[in-house]
Amino acid sequence: MADPKGFLKTPERELPPRRPVALRLMDWREVYEQSDPSVVRRQAGRCMDCGIPFCHQGCPLGNLIPEWNDLTWRGEGREAIERLHATNNFPEFTGRLCPAPCEASCVLGINQPPVTIKQVENSIADLALSQGLTPQPPDRLTGKTIAVVGSGPAGLAAAQQLTRAGHTVAVFERDDRIGGLLRYGIPDFKMEKRILDQRLAQMQAEGTRFRAGVEIGVDITWDDLKARYDAVVVATGATVPRDLPIPGRDLLGVHFAMDYLVPQNKANAGDTVENQISAEGKHVVVLGGGDTGADCIGTAHRQGALSVTNLAIGKQPPSERPSDQPWPMSPTLFEVQTAHEEGGERMFLASTVEFLSNDAGEVRAIRIAETEYVDGRRVPKAGTEREIPADLVLLALGFTGPERASIDEQLRVPFDDRGNIARDQVYETSESGVFVAGDAGRGQSLIVWAIAEGRAAAAAVDRYLEGETSLPAPVRPTDRAIAL
Repeated sequence: MADPKGFLKTPERELPPRRPVALRLMDWREVYEQSDPSVVRRQAGRCMDCGIPFCHQGCPLGNLIPEWNDLTWRGEGREAIERLHATNNFPEFTGRLCPAPCEASCVLGINQPPVTIKQVENSIADLALSQGLTPQPPDRLTGKTIAVVGSGPAGLAAAQQLTRAGHTVAVFERDDRIGGLLRYGIPDFKMEKRILDQRLAQMQAEGTRFRAGVEIGVDITWDDLKARYDAVVVATGATVPRDLPIPGRDLLGVHFAMDYLVPQNKANAGDTVENQISAEGKHVVVLGGGDTGADCIGTAHRQGALSVTNLAIGKQPPSERPSDQPWPMSPTLFEVQTAHEEGGERMFLASTVEFLSNDAGEVRAIRIAETEYVDGRRVPKAGTEREIPADLVLLALGFTGPERASIDEQLRVPFDDRGNIARDQVYETSESGVFVAGDAGRGQSLIVWAIAEGRAAAAAVDRYLEGETSLPAPVRPTDRAIAL
């Protein structure tokens, strides 16, 4: 186990340092600096090596957290890398992008600040990157072929597992580069794309084939795809944005968040982007208080926005765990992300009533009102309306499910009552040999759920093709959260 008295000798929680705000707003590099190895080791030593480690249940991947905490504390980096990768294909992604539900379920968190699990994970992953990701090609080829549609974390996890099992795997991506939302949805200040490219290089060396710029249902029909491959994994994500149909929605300057974030990522990659949406010199209003909203805030600051206002319709969450969300539940807490540190104003209980226009048909302001709860519904409170300036409005209200057109018309598989592609307990759709992993079947969720489902779906595909599998299946489609 880690230091038996570590949590007593080091009660404080030390997080990795962040670059100064004034400096990081001048570029698109990652916000966090590399952690001091001695600090990481000391923090890893706070792990209690619990008899029942609830952090395992907090993480859908079932990461062996006490084990690699112990190995980090002992300075056994190579062994820590192996234990981390035993359950997680891409810890360099999750260490940067996951909100760490494992920390919310850390037993130490009952009466002390929880172990900095995410920091330790990221330090191990960065050590692996610095030493080079060794390809793990299969010992034999099965002769079976699999198409993975979508190259986000679920698709990439399924592809890597199936390639290592000996199958010939091709990953199809409609964008011009592989990576899905990892490539174009996540700003560089949260994860520089060299991290993604290093992992993709490893996967190519293992034998995974990538086909960018190919849209299934358009360039290749779903029927053709099924005819060419022995199995198909649909990992297209939940990409349909939630709209806000209120007066003025069609004004110039009101955009979905991804229509704003994707072009900036392309510009950062060196592409020439025509008619790019820019926040420079504008009053920016971001609707939605989640991760995507924070990504818009950080991007607007770096583009030189005149002001940034973030509106959330709900109440401001508490700063400490509320009594109705006891451990080991993942509590809803007031979160200050790095983008929030960089400036702007956050408003809660703010209902957006109308987008207001200037003479040119452009948005000039938003009419908002205080939110009140009537019969459990959130509605604008009469008599509280006011205007706030807005030259650019970004809708970061979440996503409603996968795009349905070609799936309805060509694949002809049903959707469930939540708008996701229906599947059974082994991730298979009503169409034999067609499986679904990640947000396309689960709905909008965390990156750890996407990777876990990609791994589990890979095991199901391997069993479908071979009759049995040795691949791990960490979660079922119906798994949601910690069982209390």
